[in-house]
Amino acid sequence: MASEEEDSDLPEEYNMDHKRRGLALIFNQENFSEHAPRRGTDQDKEALTKRFEELGFEVNVYNDEKRKDILDRAKKVAEEDHTDADCFVCVVLSHGDEGNKIFATDEEVNIKEITHLFKEDKCKSLAGKPKIFIFQACRGKHFENAVTPMAGGDEEVEEQAVVCTLPAGEDFLMCYSVSEGFYSFRDSNYGGFYIQDLCKTLQTQGSTLEFTELLTLVNLKVSRCDIGVRKWKQMPCFTSMLTKKLYFRPKP
Repeated sequence: MASEEEDSDLPEEYNMDHKRRGLALIFNQENFSEHAPRRGTDQDKEALTKRFEELGFEVNVYNDEKRKDILDRAKKVAEEDHTDADCFVCVVLSHGDEGNKIFATDEEVNIKEITHLFKEDKCKSLAGKPKIFIFQACRGKHFENAVTPMAGGDEEVEEQAVVCTLPAGEDFLMCYSVSEGFYSFRDSNYGGFYIQDLCKTLQTQGSTLEFTELLTLVNLKVSRCDIGVRKWKQMPCFTSMLTKKLYFRPKP
């Protein structure tokens, strides 16, 4: 039986009883000056909009934004008063590359340029509240191959370490459609494999399952997919700096 001291160390839940759920900001990038169009991204935009509205968010969508527009809009939101909001969500649907790069229609943007705006010393009304960032974008040029899991043994396996760059401060949750260094897949009719599985899981369990558990379930679903004729694999990942459990239960 756990002692009272041990019980006090268990994570609490975030307060999700504010007047508003909060804002979900979606940057939907389909057309670029120097990159191929991202056909199918509108399916992701529509699915995300529907799911987050069902969870009670106010959703603002911006299409084909330039670098300056993305940063200006994010800065404006960070300067708003979120005192009566539960949390904040930002989604970027775009091309990307290694080094935490995502692409506006004209230039690249480093993810840290966006997240930095929401640090607790810059956005005080979101201090202590979940700040969720979701990126549907490539993070490199490697393909993930399928492997057969080993049942056991003493073989030494060499693995490439994945280092994630995180914003300073607590209560950030960084969600990526793919691990660092790899391609993220998208179907021109269906949308991104990660976003579509995320939206389906939000539809069925978004208001009942703790959010990081939900993301783990999405990771499992995507990792089991065979993509294309070569049956490529995709492994999403997330890095949590949350300090409490996060539930999106329906508001009264």
